Amino acid sequence: MEVAALLVLTVLLGALIVLVALAVGRRKGELREETDLAEEFAAEGSGVKGPASKKQKPEKQRSRKDKSSQHSFSHPLLASSLKAHSGNVTCLDFSSNGKYLASCADDRTVRIWSTKDFLEREHKCLRANVELDHATLVRFSPDSRAFITWLANGDTIRIFKMIKKDDGTFGFKAAAEDFPQKHKAPILNIGIAETGKFIMSASTDTTIHIWDLKGEVLASINTNQITNSYAAISPCGRFVASCGFTPDVKVWEVCFGKGGEFKEVARAFDLKGHSAGVHAFAFSNDSHRMVTVSKDGTWKLWNTNVEYKKQQDPYLLKTVPCASSEGSRVALSPDGRVVAVSDGCNVAMYDTASGQLEEELHGVHSEEITDVKFDINGRFLVSSGDKAIRVLHNAPGYRAAIRDMQDMLKKAQNEAMKQRLQQQIGEAQSALDTVLAAPVD
Repeated sequence: MEVAALLVLTVLLGALIVLVALAVGRRKGELREETDLAEEFAAEGSGVKGPASKKQKPEKQRSRKDKSSQHSFSHPLLASSLKAHSGNVTCLDFSSNGKYLASCADDRTVRIWSTKDFLEREHKCLRANVELDHATLVRFSPDSRAFITWLANGDTIRIFKMIKKDDGTFGFKAAAEDFPQKHKAPILNIGIAETGKFIMSASTDTTIHIWDLKGEVLASINTNQITNSYAAISPCGRFVASCGFTPDVKVWEVCFGKGGEFKEVARAFDLKGHSAGVHAFAFSNDSHRMVTVSKDGTWKLWNTNVEYKKQQDPYLLKTVPCASSEGSRVALSPDGRVVAVSDGCNVAMYDTASGQLEEELHGVHSEEITDVKFDINGRFLVSSGDKAIRVLHNAPGYRAAIRDMQDMLKKAQNEAMKQRLQQQIGEAQSALDTVLAAPVD
């Protein structure tokens, strides 16, 4: 009897040792991956000056138990779902170098994801803790090594930057001081100019503040739109735009002198054509196009590559009926070929040349979509709304590129050009076929 008991005890102890060894080995593997991502992130240039927080530990996905309670969504265009947040994700932002995606949620964390992992089974991320608060908005700095957040309870901006600690590990350090509180109404959006010269914050009243990087207000704008519904900085870093209750979008240029000193905020141009208030807008990557979505049930595409100082007005390129609602968001692909519009929990994708509805995705999130963004290469559309981030293939973008090349092929006179276009069409079609055939875990 004693021998039998001893054998059972020996087996149990052996099993326990094996489990511990497996757990330790798995955690070591995770830490190696996390360190790799942190080192890659830290290697990108020098950061915006910023701020001080606790140790920030890079993390991977949460356990299967946590994942199982999340909203289930499947679609042929779904590339992956990023699941690490334990609270609803409120904002997304791609770094200007295209390598990272930042997300913030009401779980008091900001996560930094590697875009090269979007099609992998595992999605590594770094975590920054937001002490005694949570971030509702997040924006990368131009050098991709720092980011700013809007604090939900503090009602102000806090800067974080990547640091290497004495022990050789990496973390995020929050600013010693947050920006002063200036807004008197709930915040809509924040941004950092790609030039690195200013930061913008906009609230639901009619206020936009332009800040320097140290937290001093350079200028304040009264949009005179009764209420603001959205505001943003153009990708070129020259312009700030806003929309709201009135049926127009107003655009200002933030002007600096040759020595880099702030001069003024000057009215640039307006986008006029909607018959009701505008929910949101977006710029193309070169800032030469803008798309707007309105309560009047349409989205409009505009050419904004104009010399406004010579009284040249933007001109309307396309008006397309669409479903939208309060809180709708819109995104324009970097090449201007695809428009994505959110409506509640759904996303619609349109071809900008024809205005045709290419894709309609229902129930992408279990709650209202809070953000939609194209990556800088136009391969993916990402969205947030619940605890998961959806990464969708931009199939309409592939189709639009193929159609454009086919049109060029018909007009091509040179034989070498024809062969080159035929090859490119074949490659694009193969890439599209691969995207549509790829299984989603």
